Amino acid sequence: MSITSNGAWQGDNPMNFALPLLIVQICIVLIVTRTLAFLLKPLRQPRVIAEILGGILLGPSALGRSESYMSTIFPSKGTTVFGTVADFGLLFFLFLVGLELDLQAIKRTGRKALAIATAGITLPFLGGVGVAYVFRATISKGVGYAQFLVFMGVALSITALPVLARILAELKLLTTDVGQMAMAAAAVNDVVAWVLLALAIALSGTDKSPVISVYVLLCGIGFVLIMFLVVKPIMTRIGHRSPDNEVPISEISVCITLAGVLVAGFATDAIGIDAIFGAFVFGLTIPKDGPFAGMLIEKIEDFVSALLLPLYFVASGLKTNVATIHGSKSWGLLVLVIVTACAGKILGTFLVAIIHKVPRREALTLGFLMNTKGLVELIVLNIGKDRKVLNDEAFAILVLMALFTTVITTPIVTMIYKPARKATPYKHRKIQREKAEDELRILGCLHGTRNIPAIMNLIEASRGIRKPALRLYIMHLVELSERSSAIMMVHKARKNGLPFWNRKRSQQDQIVVAFEAYEQLSKVAVRPMTAISAIQDMHEDICNIANQKRIAMIILPFHKYQRVDGVLETVSLGFRTVNQKVLKHAPCSVGILVDRGQLGGQSQLAPSNVDHHVAVLFFGGPDDREALVFGRRMAEHPGIKLTVIRFLPGTDFDHTAINLTPLLSHEDETHQRLYKFSTAEMNIDREKELDEEALKVVTNESIVYEERETSNTVESVLAMAKSNKYHMFLVGRGRFPSPLVADLADRTAECPELGPIGDVLTSSSVRITASVLVIQQHDVIHKDEVAFLKTSSSASQFRNLSSHSIEIE
Repeated sequence: MSITSNGAWQGDNPMNFALPLLIVQICIVLIVTRTLAFLLKPLRQPRVIAEILGGILLGPSALGRSESYMSTIFPSKGTTVFGTVADFGLLFFLFLVGLELDLQAIKRTGRKALAIATAGITLPFLGGVGVAYVFRATISKGVGYAQFLVFMGVALSITALPVLARILAELKLLTTDVGQMAMAAAAVNDVVAWVLLALAIALSGTDKSPVISVYVLLCGIGFVLIMFLVVKPIMTRIGHRSPDNEVPISEISVCITLAGVLVAGFATDAIGIDAIFGAFVFGLTIPKDGPFAGMLIEKIEDFVSALLLPLYFVASGLKTNVATIHGSKSWGLLVLVIVTACAGKILGTFLVAIIHKVPRREALTLGFLMNTKGLVELIVLNIGKDRKVLNDEAFAILVLMALFTTVITTPIVTMIYKPARKATPYKHRKIQREKAEDELRILGCLHGTRNIPAIMNLIEASRGIRKPALRLYIMHLVELSERSSAIMMVHKARKNGLPFWNRKRSQQDQIVVAFEAYEQLSKVAVRPMTAISAIQDMHEDICNIANQKRIAMIILPFHKYQRVDGVLETVSLGFRTVNQKVLKHAPCSVGILVDRGQLGGQSQLAPSNVDHHVAVLFFGGPDDREALVFGRRMAEHPGIKLTVIRFLPGTDFDHTAINLTPLLSHEDETHQRLYKFSTAEMNIDREKELDEEALKVVTNESIVYEERETSNTVESVLAMAKSNKYHMFLVGRGRFPSPLVADLADRTAECPELGPIGDVLTSSSVRITASVLVIQQHDVIHKDEVAFLKTSSSASQFRNLSSHSIEIE
């Protein structure tokens, strides 16, 4: 088959040439597997399930029954090219697996996890040996005895570490005791599985003499020794040429590393062990204690795992013909394999866990988690089939077993194990409190290193002068993607039940280094942590930690960053969704920080260098009072000048009551652009009294107090913002609006979650330099919010009812 055609205009059919055919095959594979992944996402199934199903669907079990389809899309003459590209992708993926697997972490595995891993390997392996006898007596007659036993034992005893990490993260069990035990045991299992696989490969190539298998094993051992004694020091030296994340790895370093993968793969293939084994071992030699491994993953992971790896699953699917499983004997063998695999893993893990005094429910959960299969399982089966150890029927049975055991993991674990998340009762859920000297606990969230200066300088300006003044928790929000490199995140988890950066890696992690330095230089106790979650439920981690740590205020970064020209540009709509959900479900007060670089720019300010003019825009209501209390706390810092500006309706303001009509129907796109206000019934006279009491404490020499009358709220606020007198504005979200705020209800909102005043100050059409902190006070009576429309009314009284309109005088 030629590589490229001369074109359709010259009579060539592109599908008869290697490159166009490969392009079509890759596109079909990606479309099918991604569609299946999207359909299975609500069922919380890992992507590997979609890729295995996609391979089976495109193979002879389904679409492959059509001869015209197979001869056109997957012709026999194109199989070699397709298989070569798939194996090439697998080669580099296994390099990534070795790159992400930390042998030092495995050495630190506790006895309990080691015992669980041993039981999770031994019992299923013995069960596989028993199943091998049955297979050899029925559908696998004439197969070599030793290699078949090893292949069957390995196939039933493997636990897929990358798939397990993904499932644990989806179920938010990643850092529970069960999750950490499962990950530790699976890491041990992974290493043992590779040793057994190398043994199985060596035994499967003994057509001439049994002595050859001994040579293969000895050469394999010699290869591993050379890799760790000779190659590893070289790669460590190359890796340490990039001392931090600011210095990119050189092109020559990447070239040497990629060439090393190919050379290692060639060496093991020449020895008689599959090329993937060499790539895996070479990945183990890359240093894990610096940024080099992470940078390599970042450069090649997406191309390999997103584009090339699905080809391997389809290549496996093309070999899988479910039609070969026919008759009661074949289906009986499928049931036997599934029962043996599940019973061996689950029972072995359960019994050892019980012996080590693990609660029964957790022990059973561990058993099902350890029963997860995945890519390594398919690798074992494909090698077995290529080396004639497994025939078509045995191969199909074992592929379906791997698929079934992985599919059942998520739903069963969800049913039998729900970690207790008891709500911690605590009193101080907002900044406003009776005793101002009580410790204030703040949870600051970060999207990345660019958020560090703003949050750090805000905390420095608001830490107060009291002792104990402030305890700060920093949470790095990391989106859990489909990438397999989630394993590296798992290695950074601590045993206190929180995703936490590993202290041994603190020299390379800018977030930890920055806040550890800040902790030493200030009076603030800082504890950084990491939330590894999908965007749609990341708010749960934030709210759970806030509850566990008795947080009084959560500070979230805005989902937009300011460009050089002053325009706020959207970076991630996903993080906007996170902010909206936190505002709705938070167990404490919430602040959204819109950073425009006025809190020190991109550097941390020393306490003596803090010199900011902060303004509190006060319209009245619970949220504004919370912003006022936060401002008073900032005013304690000698470098902060605070101005409290109270806005009052001017003489030209229309005193005709403003009627806000709730929209209780199904929300559409129009409703989403409207501001939402609380539906709670409140006493307006009492609210006015609370406003006056809050303002009394600001009438002293350290705080400037002003009152301004206005008839146009937007113009007054923007005029003040454009004056460039202030570095930062503190505003309330305004869920219980005053007349001036309610008058903005019919304004088209860009970010309605910020409330009317916050939205005005962050509008894309506004060019101001001041940062903004929008604050929402915690109060259970304000939980229900709906969008409102403004209509005129002649009523002269303020009312706020859950099913009626709000009238504001």
